[in-house]
Amino acid sequence: MVESTDNWYWLVDGLMATGYPVHLANTAAIVQYAGLKYSDDASDPRWLAKLLRLGLLPEGYIYPNEERPVRDLLRKRSQLVRQQISQLQSVENLLARNRGRALSANAIKRLTYAEVDQLLPDAQLALAVQGSLAVMHTLDGVIALLEKVVKARIRLRPASKPLLTVSGIGQVLGFTIMLETGAIARFARVGNDASYCRCVGSQRLSNGKQKGRGNTKNGNKYLAWAYIEAANFGVRYNPRIKRYDQRKCARTHHLVAIKTVAHKLARACYYVLRDQVPFGVSRAFA
Repeated sequence: MVESTDNWYWLVDGLMATGYPVHLANTAAIVQYAGLKYSDDASDPRWLAKLLRLGLLPEGYIYPNEERPVRDLLRKRSQLVRQQISQLQSVENLLARNRGRALSANAIKRLTYAEVDQLLPDAQLALAVQGSLAVMHTLDGVIALLEKVVKARIRLRPASKPLLTVSGIGQVLGFTIMLETGAIARFARVGNDASYCRCVGSQRLSNGKQKGRGNTKNGNKYLAWAYIEAANFGVRYNPRIKRYDQRKCARTHHLVAIKTVAHKLARACYYVLRDQVPFGVSRAFA
């Protein structure tokens, strides 16, 4: 039995390679028994073994070893994309503060250093914007390289190809969802999958009244990011999803509306993968 830590892969792979049955204990979901008077590295395994024997041990998913390198490469890509967006937003804010009006994201991406000097006569401000543009251009090249390597190393599995029918999901997001989700059969219900994607809130209720909140960040942050990206693309290119988002925005904040769209897409992807059917936008966004 292995407890989930940051560096457990090498231990799990070694044990499995020698034929040992391995159970990965999800320590975040294990409630410490209050009756234990003493706890250390020797007694904790006995308590975990007892939970396993009783069928009460929360277990984590052991990801297939052969697909981890490509999955980690896609995780690095998503990190670089977030950094690129951060630099873009920094330029947007700086230009808006010092010029009184903002430029669109596409206009900022096309800016040259000479145009920055014209927009911002102050040399220090111009240098700050040019530094962000240099980082963005560098990240463009690195992201393109990572995507090229990923596309050369892996293909969508036949069971995952229906993901490409979902509005807002292209090839790279499809790879991310396929690799981060793993076998869809490990989720008993659609709610379990949506919770793993961080698309579900956390509440503790008693007699219909809220008594607190749990850990809303418990789940896969990469899937959460992928579905937010898909939601933004879906709103941009699918008229039906756009109308749904506009109705939500009229009643709540834009970020809440996008999160709602991401939740619906996550639920739709669960059924698309489980039932092997194409995406139906009228059913998902009725």
